[in-house]
Amino acid sequence: MSFNQLALACVNELQPYVPGKPIEELERQYGIKNIIKLASNENPLGPSKSALTALAKAAKDLTRYPDGNGFILKTALAEKYQVEPSQITLGNGSNDVLEIIARTFVSPADEVLFSQYTFAVYPIVTQAIGAKGVVAPAHNYGHDLQAMSALISDRTKLIFIANPNNPTGTCLADEELEAFIAKVPLNTLVVLDEAYVEYGDATADTISWLAKYPNLIITRTFSKAYGLAGLRVGFALSHPDVANLLNRIRQPFNVNGLALVAATAALTDDAYITATKQLNDQGMAQLIAGFNAMSISYIPSKANFITVDVEQNGPALYELLLQQGVIVRPLANYGLPQHLRVSIGLQAENQRFLEVLSTLLGRPL
Repeated sequence: MSFNQLALACVNELQPYVPGKPIEELERQYGIKNIIKLASNENPLGPSKSALTALAKAAKDLTRYPDGNGFILKTALAEKYQVEPSQITLGNGSNDVLEIIARTFVSPADEVLFSQYTFAVYPIVTQAIGAKGVVAPAHNYGHDLQAMSALISDRTKLIFIANPNNPTGTCLADEELEAFIAKVPLNTLVVLDEAYVEYGDATADTISWLAKYPNLIITRTFSKAYGLAGLRVGFALSHPDVANLLNRIRQPFNVNGLALVAATAALTDDAYITATKQLNDQGMAQLIAGFNAMSISYIPSKANFITVDVEQNGPALYELLLQQGVIVRPLANYGLPQHLRVSIGLQAENQRFLEVLSTLLGRPL
């Protein structure tokens, strides 16, 4: 007997999410040191001092279960974003929240709409529950909201929009995005995934849209700009009735105690976020200057990464970079076989990547 026969057909057909290669794995694979990782869009500054201080104080309570309701973090989020605690759902990273949303509202008879060249978790969670994923063709590697509107049907239960988008870094105009949301039927939920919002230049207060559009859910994370990827904590903001349903599906203690206290401390560290944004802007300019010098094209990005067209087999070049101790992200599984996604690192890390890439491509900086 094959255990595949016991599993759901939709699960058998799933291809698991492939994360960025860990530094330790590359060390074992090639026996090399001084590796730089520019693959997973992590904050190169490391955690803020306020978060580290909070973690040290909380360590003595590791024998206790965390607050299953996350009262203190919810209170801090409610104050910062001027929402009610009843509008907040906490998750083990925003990936967890995205899955909770899908499992709460989508059945196998429903459709989930998302864009070409967008976050891999959207099709994964859709297929995991046996629903139909509907893919709207991209425009300039980003969301084509007009094309997405045309694909909304009576079966569309959920729409995922990443803004800025991962893995391409594209960003929608505020007016265009709100106009799209306003036209979506109330029985279709719109998930606005803002994992990289702190890096962009958006002028609209999208959270204020929640009062106007009860079918809107906004998800954010502490994994990127707040530098807490290893602790896994994210959240959703929504209408209280939506949050009430999400919190019925959410597993107890899905956010651990250290994550709760670190996120609460990081949330008010505005100086850290300012330094993060400044470093990212400088690193982005550094990589763009290098790409321009090598005459290779890239997708303009409003996130903490940039996707570059290497004009050859991306996975093969990725492997050559690995052998030189440089980890980036190949995008063939996103339908972009000639592209690599590169996270913004420290100045020296960015420079090393550019020098290795220049050598491998035979294009001088």
